[in-house]
Amino acid sequence: MATARIIVHPPLGTGGRRVTVRGQILGIAYTDGDVLEFLRRAGLPDTEELLDNPSWVTWRGGRAHHYEAA
Repeated sequence: MATARIIVHPPLGTGGRRVTVRGQILGIAYTDGDVLEFLRRAGLPDTEELLDNPSWVTWRGGRAHHYEAA
């Protein structure tokens, strides 16, 4: 796969991170559990290992797995 399907965007000023799949906003995540739930609802695998697989997920801005305000 050339690019990741899932993008976890930089933390917002109020906390949380926008999550998109192929340009569609799934929601604002405040935990990894939120991201996994969005993926489950979108019909994608919901394993925690997916979050650390760069073929699937791109973490933009900030550190991966951190959701605190920017």
